[in-house]
Amino acid sequence: MNIDILLGLQWGDEGKGKIVDAISPDYDLIARFQGGPNAGHSLEFNGKKHVLHLIPSGIFRPEKLNIIGNGVVVDPAVFKKEIETLGISVDELVKRLVISTRANLILPGHRILDTAYESSKGHTKIGSTLKGIGPAYTDKAGRNGLRAGDILMPGFRELYNERLKNHLLILKNYDFSFDQEEYEAGWFEGIEMMKKFRIINTEYFINNLISSGKRMLAEGAQGTMLDIDFGSYPFVTSSNTIAAGACTGLGISPKKVGEVFGIFKAYCTRVGSGPFPTELKDETGNILRNKGHEYGSTTGRPRRCGWLDIPALNYAIMINGVTRLFMTKSDVMSGFDTVKVCTSYISGGYKCEEIPFGQTDIEPLYTELQGWEEDISGIRDFADLPENLKQYIKFVEDQTQIPVTMVSVGPDREETIVRK
Repeated sequence: MNIDILLGLQWGDEGKGKIVDAISPDYDLIARFQGGPNAGHSLEFNGKKHVLHLIPSGIFRPEKLNIIGNGVVVDPAVFKKEIETLGISVDELVKRLVISTRANLILPGHRILDTAYESSKGHTKIGSTLKGIGPAYTDKAGRNGLRAGDILMPGFRELYNERLKNHLLILKNYDFSFDQEEYEAGWFEGIEMMKKFRIINTEYFINNLISSGKRMLAEGAQGTMLDIDFGSYPFVTSSNTIAAGACTGLGISPKKVGEVFGIFKAYCTRVGSGPFPTELKDETGNILRNKGHEYGSTTGRPRRCGWLDIPALNYAIMINGVTRLFMTKSDVMSGFDTVKVCTSYISGGYKCEEIPFGQTDIEPLYTELQGWEEDISGIRDFADLPENLKQYIKFVEDQTQIPVTMVSVGPDREETIVRK
């Protein structure tokens, strides 16, 4: 069987958690392949909201197996806290979740370094979540990291102390005070929690299950426009958020990739610094933010809001090889007389449909479409959607040449329309 990939096509926060939860009944395995606790995947069902940071979004389906892949960086303290807030017994979760031996750990020193680095940048801050993600990936690339498999080895505490010593030496170069014990609080308890789970060579595990006919969904975190290589560098995350990242983040061959589902909001949002060509700094932007509850599920920071950006969407589709589009937050767009979609840019005095290198000096050019007034949260059939919303979707399909096969009309898993 092939492996399908689901990922975000914008700057994150596209609604990946909700969609993974909604489609997970079609799969046997759900696997995270990159990122860390900077993710905030929100799910709602039975009148309750859940926010997942490290654990794959299929965890609430009892019959599904969830995998934290080798490309993920794991903070044991966050892991423990998340496990304890799911409302599911640890004995049951042990059956549903496995962890790759090769997943790197976020150490307390990584979180301290992250805060020190960001504090030193002043007005050039990139908007880090301060979760230690970047320093953990830096140590991974520098071959100085600790991995989940290391916690099962003798002498782990000595390895930890050695890494901490290295981090403290680096911190001497920064005018930054910190309480080491505060950052270490809960970390070793998290290590003990992780030991209760299966920490295995998931690359073998995954490939054997796929060969036996099991279906797997790879769940991306953040968004394509935050990819370390293809995002708006340096205002990006520290991993490959694109489809190719699923191969390296899980140990699977590109030949085994089947469908690539790309999720996008009916409008755009971004958290933190960095280019955002269609950003609305007026009342319309405030309306989108308030109606869409656009505040970071991990950080609580208000998200910047703007109209849909087709050149950025087409770029993400191209990079990922997207086969189907899933549109979320269409309900938030209800109530506007007209809506706009950016279809090209003016950059350097020239009209273009490509994202310029550096992504500065960009003026968006818009096409204006008729809005829709109706409350669509109760609609479950595509044919019943307002005609102007269907025209909006058709416009996106014409601009991207990719079908929109799912439309989310609210945050609950049931508020989802699968288009026949």
